[in-house]
Amino acid sequence: MKKNVLTYTVLAAIAVFVCGCSGITRLTDAIVSPDARKVYLRDLSDEKRRVSWQAAYESAFSDSLSVPLPYGEKGRFQPELDVVYSYNVGLEEGQVLQVEIAQENTAQRLFIDILQSDGNTYRSLAKSQPGATKLEAAAVFSGIFKVIVQAEAGATGNFFISLNKKPMYAFPVAGKGNAAIQSFWGAVRDGGKRSHEGVDIFAKKGTPVIAVSDGTITRAGEYGIGGKQVWLRTSIFGKSIYYAHLDKIAVESGNSVKTGDTVGFVGNTGNAKGGAHHLHFGIYSAMGAVNPLPFIFRTQEIGQQDYARRFDTTALRIREARATLRLGPATSFEKIGEAAPGQTVTLLGQHNAWLHVRTISGVRAFVHASLVKV
Repeated sequence: MKKNVLTYTVLAAIAVFVCGCSGITRLTDAIVSPDARKVYLRDLSDEKRRVSWQAAYESAFSDSLSVPLPYGEKGRFQPELDVVYSYNVGLEEGQVLQVEIAQENTAQRLFIDILQSDGNTYRSLAKSQPGATKLEAAAVFSGIFKVIVQAEAGATGNFFISLNKKPMYAFPVAGKGNAAIQSFWGAVRDGGKRSHEGVDIFAKKGTPVIAVSDGTITRAGEYGIGGKQVWLRTSIFGKSIYYAHLDKIAVESGNSVKTGDTVGFVGNTGNAKGGAHHLHFGIYSAMGAVNPLPFIFRTQEIGQQDYARRFDTTALRIREARATLRLGPATSFEKIGEAAPGQTVTLLGQHNAWLHVRTISGVRAFVHASLVKV
């Protein structure tokens, strides 16, 4: 054993002697797998460009542009500019944010960050790996999340950024979807004595009810107003999933299940007896009941085909009337300023009729396409 350790030590010393400092750096990188952005910045030889590229990244933290989900933006990387694309989005607990960039020049590097705001600062949730063009992160808590997208210095070519959200869990009733949910969280029960701590999903008697996540069955049987019911624990510190009013139970306490496994069948037992067959689906954390809808509700994903490109140039001018600059791509978003007639703005991206622009003073905003011209 000591001989092996000595051999490895000698080989490492030889490697350092032969490879020099760059060799040490590569060896260290291979061991600790450093942040891709930091490695790129370290290896960027042009000092002026390095400073500019890093400054662009840091500016993203003061950029408060907001976009709805799903969101898509078409644009063109401008090699003379170090531009970072930054968006704030709202997510509910149980939703997963998906970021994807399609680019014309597939050889150039992209860097994606997802962070969550705590009100004062941002906490990093996920960073893209070298060569990756996709990244996702789950919302453990509801709140505001920031997406930062930055290409390598001097990047060129067209791109499309898509931001989508998906539920954390599988849909709990086989063959069904959003339309089958007909009673929601918070609905009044027992004449106002209590509120609905879940959602009701309607389906024919006997329709399979499935495990929405991998986990362990902690309880299965017939108890009280929930009738025949199953409790699934997603992990030691995870959520407890509650399935109630089942016609039949297909698992036993202690069973391990995988996502998609059948745990029971839709019925109307318990206090649902005599009513329409449905599944009462609930989620509980250590703090109590949680609205389960974001965990299972599916939204349609968007793609490049859903977005038009209105301008091929990156330099635009404000038309005769003053243009309102907004925080997001709709009139419902806050007004953050105005641009005077004839003022030049740089086009960063296009969200159909709304343009993501940067003014001559460096302000990033959205302006309606009808207010600008080439």
